[in-house]
Amino acid sequence: MPIQIEMPKLSDTMTEGTVVRWLKKEGDEIEIGDIIAEIETDKATMEMEAFDEGTLSQISVAEGGKAPVGSVIAILLEDGEAAGSGVTAANKAAAATSSAPPAATQALEKAAAAVQKNQPAAAAAPAVAATTSTGRIKASPLAKKLAAAEGVDLSTISGTGPGGRIVKADVLGAPASSAPASAAAPATATAAAAAPAPAAISPVSSAEDKKIQLSGMRKIIAERLLTSKTTIPHFYLHLEVDAAPLMSLRKQINAQAEATHGNKYSVNDFVVKALINASVAVPEANASFNGDHIVQFAHVGISVAIAVDDGLVTPVVKKAEQKSLLDISTEIKAMAGRARENKLHPNEFDGGTVTISNLGAWGIESFDAIVNPPQAVILSVGGIIEKPVVKDGAIVPGLRMNLGVSCDHRVVDGAVAAKFLGEIKRLIESPALMLV
Repeated sequence: MPIQIEMPKLSDTMTEGTVVRWLKKEGDEIEIGDIIAEIETDKATMEMEAFDEGTLSQISVAEGGKAPVGSVIAILLEDGEAAGSGVTAANKAAAATSSAPPAATQALEKAAAAVQKNQPAAAAAPAVAATTSTGRIKASPLAKKLAAAEGVDLSTISGTGPGGRIVKADVLGAPASSAPASAAAPATATAAAAAPAPAAISPVSSAEDKKIQLSGMRKIIAERLLTSKTTIPHFYLHLEVDAAPLMSLRKQINAQAEATHGNKYSVNDFVVKALINASVAVPEANASFNGDHIVQFAHVGISVAIAVDDGLVTPVVKKAEQKSLLDISTEIKAMAGRARENKLHPNEFDGGTVTISNLGAWGIESFDAIVNPPQAVILSVGGIIEKPVVKDGAIVPGLRMNLGVSCDHRVVDGAVAAKFLGEIKRLIESPALMLV
């Protein structure tokens, strides 16, 4: 019996997903454990794994398409089954799609309207099985996309899919429309030529503004940061620390590490370790606002901000207070690698209690970060700068680093934040304390 592949729920806040890329195509044999698609959630782009085996008979949501969690995005046929034979689960999937929640139906209809808007006017043709009683053409999203690309008029095709639905094979076997979309170009050009030219105030340029559609991740980032800045009373503290002791210790440890386990420690590894220790020493900062009470967390979860192509992800080093510097360093490296390959798992985003954002690698000396709700504190880390400093009454060269904390004032008061930031400073300027 055909198997419905549904849009998975890959995060606790996910309501819909976007198919970024299909890694399998219609007709491919699928085995349990195969990665069949990349799905963009509200947190990251993740791989979708197959939990059944068979032949990928139909892809219902094309690349770039969105679908609500739980809706059918593809059909898998078991061995020996033929596509479109009898009343199968594929027919049920089509029926389920037609009875989808209003939001999902509207989204599909908008997508179809957008495709058909750019198609040439249909020539008069007798009604075919692919047309519903309301006049809407029944075709899979992939078939509509192919028809638009190839200039095929869907109203002239008889569908061979479930219930007369037009599928990919029907479009590929159909002749192109006799009225190609490009025919409209001369009229457009004529109209443009007839229009009065604007007053020339600068050299004519063919450049046009680029419209970039918001991805699911970008939308969620926008929503959450707007919520953070408009509902959380932020305040900010900064101080400058002497980074010379940290750099000296790091050099010694890396020299030893190369001869043993081979791990190379970054400056950020040490700052993360200082942040962890400070969160234990000042538990009031390792907390969250929860309506009529404040939650102080039993463990420290460090959300590490990692830049990816489409935004920012914050996977978490969980129970970080129980981990060594080596554990922290290797875990962050592994998470960063998976983040850039879209291979982070949903549970890697859970359990964060405080966030670190480091822009030192981009040459930024100082900045104010936005609190990552429901957390109350985020640490901003600038680059290490060589500059003249006063030491024992004399001006000498020094290595300085700017640290800042952004705080939720409902949870953390100024004195607590100052104590917290001062503890981080103390550990960075005496880094050997982090190793005992």
